[in-house]
Amino acid sequence: MMNFVVKTLANAGALGVAIWLLQDITLTGESTGKKALTLILVALVFGLVNFLVKPVVKLLTLPLFILTLGLITLVINALMLLLTSWLADKLDLSFHVEGFWTAVLGGLIISVVSWALNVVLPDRD
Repeated sequence: MMNFVVKTLANAGALGVAIWLLQDITLTGESTGKKALTLILVALVFGLVNFLVKPVVKLLTLPLFILTLGLITLVINALMLLLTSWLADKLDLSFHVEGFWTAVLGGLIISVVSWALNVVLPDRD
């Protein structure tokens, strides 16, 4: 359970950094508390998408993974971020990613920050 909380907080932090750095990734809300709650909920959706959908997509794109020496992972991360944005819209969460190239850059930022936070944060279960 602790590992789940740590990963969710790392995702929330990484999403927060991407929102802060890229103007085309937006999170809106009336107050700071509402924005923080929305960010945690978006992090949960993002984690769920990465847990359920990403392995299937990676398996289906295995030949492209080999052919591009792993660079297809950037595209897959961008698609997972766009899927999260779409799901957030359907769940009435105020999170939006505008465009594919913004999603590629956002996915790269989220990957790096999430990795760094997972190194720093404790990994207990």
